Amino acid sequence: MKVLGIETSCDETGIAIYDSEQGLLADALYSQVEIHQQYGGVVPELASRDHIRKTLPLIREVMNKANCSKDEIDGLAYTAGPGLSGALLVGASIGRALGMTWNIPTIGVHHMEGHLLAPLLEDKGPTFPFVALLVSGGHTQLVEVERIGSYRLIGESLDDAAGEAFDKVAKMLGLPYPGGPHIAQLAATGEAGRFTFPRPMTNRPGLDFSFSGLKTFTLNTVLDLLGGDTDTTTIDQQSKADIAHAFQEAVVDTMRIKCQRAFQYTGMRTLVIAGGVSANKRLRDVLAIMAKKEGVEIYYPRFQYCTDNGAMIAYAGCQRLLAGQYDDLTIRAKPRWPLDQLRAL
Repeated sequence: MKVLGIETSCDETGIAIYDSEQGLLADALYSQVEIHQQYGGVVPELASRDHIRKTLPLIREVMNKANCSKDEIDGLAYTAGPGLSGALLVGASIGRALGMTWNIPTIGVHHMEGHLLAPLLEDKGPTFPFVALLVSGGHTQLVEVERIGSYRLIGESLDDAAGEAFDKVAKMLGLPYPGGPHIAQLAATGEAGRFTFPRPMTNRPGLDFSFSGLKTFTLNTVLDLLGGDTDTTTIDQQSKADIAHAFQEAVVDTMRIKCQRAFQYTGMRTLVIAGGVSANKRLRDVLAIMAKKEGVEIYYPRFQYCTDNGAMIAYAGCQRLLAGQYDDLTIRAKPRWPLDQLRAL
């Protein structure tokens, strides 16, 4: 089965074709980073308008790359949620319209399920069951995964997610949007030990996360250095690097501690990490050390599939279409959609 996948949940337009026998045939991604950078974050209306401009041209590009005609597409998957409502409606409307025109089944895919299953695009992917750490945009979640669609949420962020905290701290330090890559680059030149930041919610039992307090602690550290001034440009570059280093270490160490607890809680020995923050090199290095110590296996998507992409949507949609699941004619967009509400295969 050949499935066309459409991802338009936020600020990246991703298109891909996945074949259940041959694997990923082609994919393309357009990022709106340059559009939103001047505003310091995603502007929903601008995101929706740009998806309208880019989705159909990218579909044509991917079909040409795959040397695939519309008559060879057996199914279509689009991101139905969670995400920005306007952006989701673009992909859902185009997906349903093409499904009706081409007379093929369509299915709305859960964005976080796409991330969770992205490591299965690899030749040597994980086998079920496993624990998944999902760190994407506004989500930081620990999920116990028995099989596709059988998900039990065992931990989540109670306020700011890790990705949101990276973006907000980057703004405090005068760094561009999106913050994650810029914080990581700056942290690499930071001095260890100058600042010590707390590891939130690690001094109490449980698997939930909270990064709001860490964000506030970072802000207070910045304000202390400024001595009452509010102009972050007056902070010297080394101090910014030292703060970035301390902040990143706190986030990474918190996630390591929670993952170790998840192994103890579930008894599982396989960890999948997916979402934009999973591309963070320091996180990967720290978890690799933990994996060796704990005797567990860790799987990631390749770097280009850590952030939002069409390949993960095409793959997830293909698995559900193969199982006989498909949508009716209703165009559905779910800005909020709990992962544990999905049907198991």
